[in-house]
Amino acid sequence: MQNLLAGIAQNNFVVIGRAGMDFFPDPPGTKTEEAEVFTAGLGGSSANIAAGLVKLGGKSALVTSVSDDSVGRYCVNQLKNYGVDCSHVKAVGGEFRNSLAVYETRVKEHQSVIYRNGAADFQFTAADAEAVNYGDFGALVTAGTVFAAEPSRSAAFHAFDLARAAGLPIIFDVDYRPYSWPSPQVAEEVLSRAGALSDVIVGNDEEFGFMAGGLDKGLAKARALAQSTAKIVIYKMGEKGAITFAGDQELRTGIYPVTALKPTGAGDSFMAGFLASLAQGLPLKDAVLRGSACAAIVVGKPGCAPAMPFPADLETFLAAHAGPTEVKD
Repeated sequence: MQNLLAGIAQNNFVVIGRAGMDFFPDPPGTKTEEAEVFTAGLGGSSANIAAGLVKLGGKSALVTSVSDDSVGRYCVNQLKNYGVDCSHVKAVGGEFRNSLAVYETRVKEHQSVIYRNGAADFQFTAADAEAVNYGDFGALVTAGTVFAAEPSRSAAFHAFDLARAAGLPIIFDVDYRPYSWPSPQVAEEVLSRAGALSDVIVGNDEEFGFMAGGLDKGLAKARALAQSTAKIVIYKMGEKGAITFAGDQELRTGIYPVTALKPTGAGDSFMAGFLASLAQGLPLKDAVLRGSACAAIVVGKPGCAPAMPFPADLETFLAAHAGPTEVKD
């Protein structure tokens, strides 16, 4: 645990995974098929986490591939605008394209359409993983989508090995997206393998249930990982809050209720807020709660990376909010 916290305390993260373009109709509440105006923003789970970490005062470098076209350049420009290090963002030609998400800023009858055919980020290779000097960073962060296809899958596992050899802890957001995978069986096997190699694992009840082979087995799976290979496991349960396993500890935390405008971006913002808080030296329970507050902020605004808070935004939210919901054991 000390090595994990010492790495996170450097507040300098290498993040592996996709960057994409998001489109969302304006004004909030508009259906996609009825929209006349769309707003663009940076998206993609790993890019969101990287941007969120920088907005909260940390450093991050994204390792990914983007399409060698105007959309790929848009994503790189957005990453740079947020202050994310793009030294390891590679442009790939041919028919590979950046992912595109079209989603609505509304909760009722929410619609999201994800375009992932021939995704450029899946062209992350072993050579790309080897080009990173992992000793320059305190921890490696990634999300499950990076493992969904080759060559990215093998390259990501290679990056795990290289990071581990350099002494970096590995932080893994399960982030299971069925549309990216060839089959549920492959996803279950690969995500379980990644989880077993990670020091911190974050996922929701459905994701842990998926890894365990049944929703009713997810909590036991999270607990077992914390008792065997992982130092911290966070089992998120939506409105019911979260259970965090760390050694012999089982911490139950609530959420910060808000009037949500959309369901997207919460998990990425949680991860950024959680890690940024641990980097500040806050206790584990406080870090989880601040991650939950960051998630609440993002679902209350349009966009994903654009909606993620700066420190002043987080402090203002916490000061104005009555506090997290109470949880019962």
